Amino acid sequence: PLTLEEVRMLVELFYLPYHHGALAQELLEHFRWLRANSLSVGVPATAPDACGGTRWRGRAQSFQLLCSRMCRLHSRFVSTAGPALLYDLHPYLWDIRNMLLAASAFVLWLGCQSITAPILLGRDAEPWARRGGLFGELQALLPVGNSCDLFYHPPPLFPSSQLYLLRPLLPLDKLGHEGRSCSEVSQGLQAQLSRAPALPGRLLGSFLSLSPEYTFVLEDEGGPCGYAAGALHAEGFLQQRDSSWLPAIRHKYPPELGTGGPALGQDALEEAVLFFHAEPLAVPQPVLRRFPSLVQLGTAPRVLDVGASRSLALCLLSALRANGSRGVFCQVSDADRQQLSFYSKLG
Repeated sequence: PLTLEEVRMLVELFYLPYHHGALAQELLEHFRWLRANSLSVGVPATAPDACGGTRWRGRAQSFQLLCSRMCRLHSRFVSTAGPALLYDLHPYLWDIRNMLLAASAFVLWLGCQSITAPILLGRDAEPWARRGGLFGELQALLPVGNSCDLFYHPPPLFPSSQLYLLRPLLPLDKLGHEGRSCSEVSQGLQAQLSRAPALPGRLLGSFLSLSPEYTFVLEDEGGPCGYAAGALHAEGFLQQRDSSWLPAIRHKYPPELGTGGPALGQDALEEAVLFFHAEPLAVPQPVLRRFPSLVQLGTAPRVLDVGASRSLALCLLSALRANGSRGVFCQVSDADRQQLSFYSKLG
């Protein structure tokens, strides 16, 4: 059964609409302070206020621990609560869990980036754009908090106790999370998310090479299970991809490679090689002017919880918005039903 501490945490998360319990209040105070003082940290770590950076990282760690405890509470509640109580309270806990996954990843990202100006927020939203309680206050603190369509999704019919970890992935880390290199994580994602796992650079190669600072990874107990990648200035990113990255990758994987690897899966290998050697479609200038940033997201088939996918989108869009983006677009083949379904579920 739930412990007394877990029940107290549950009560403090949903104390009153405009009066939070001690833990929820502490969470909000940390988030407000971290966002307001994000200019004191970043990469490279040469800020003049070294003490300020140390203090920021200490509070960020406290914030991460609180988020982690509350996400574990959701998992424990689904595993232990009786059916009547579970279906009454699960929608609220599920919402908070998703919001905290995104907020936690966004704070981790703030600690790894150089934000050169105060975080951009939208104009004051209409009252109906945000909900009450802790969820609404956390929503208002994210840079995309006024984009209300991102925050309204019905909870799953069958609650899952699966624990997720959402974090940024940076090539600056010679060894990534749990000792794995970035290329290993990329290969793991490729193998689990793509129908053609033969070439690990297909999914994330251009983003990891040209825009690594906007890459996020979703993990569950089985390892990497989702990703979100973006480019702040899509026009420059696409030009660089076509002029330098694609020629190099085509040289590495010549067309004849697709006809000589039956051990790797002939069809999959050929499809992956053809992907690199096909000419990418040009993006119309009106699109680039209105939506200057490019995004790409995906999850493994085993991720049935739309909330985790929504958290991926929230943290990536928040990171792009924090550095000045005013709109994003994604490129999807009209024949790729899996990706079309994925984006449609996100709304």
